[in-house]
Amino acid sequence: MAFRVGFGIDFHQLTPDRALWLGGVKIDSPFGAKGHSDADVLLHAICDAMLGALALGDIGLHFPDTSAAYKDIDSKVLLGRTLELVTAKGYQVVNIDSTLTLEAPRIRPYVADMCRVIASILGIGAEDVSIKATTTEKMGFVGRQEGLVAYATVLLERKT
Repeated sequence: MAFRVGFGIDFHQLTPDRALWLGGVKIDSPFGAKGHSDADVLLHAICDAMLGALALGDIGLHFPDTSAAYKDIDSKVLLGRTLELVTAKGYQVVNIDSTLTLEAPRIRPYVADMCRVIASILGIGAEDVSIKATTTEKMGFVGRQEGLVAYATVLLERKT
């Protein structure tokens, strides 16, 4: 197949004792995401979408949270390694569409930087990375600011 589509989703709890990393950018926030790595939900969702598009499993299979090798790892490294898996199969990223779900902080001031970071790792243009955000209108664990969620869809194309 010339084109493959993948979907990824990631959830993390929020905690006051960690930095908040989203899309490879440190976000000014009184709380951060709890996780084995830097807990960047957006990059994790993108990795899962890329892996899913080629039926390569998920981020936990390739970078398990039971391995000391991935303790506190920068998720930009995981995204780069995921790209290596995709390119080894003969594919390249065409574009990404993603959504962050969180009540606070507002991420609009960071979106352009996140797009540039992701694009530079994946070798695509920043205009090929879409990052949107929404709240849950104070409903559920996201609304109570207990956690955040990221969704990503990725289009891959076979290299010619």
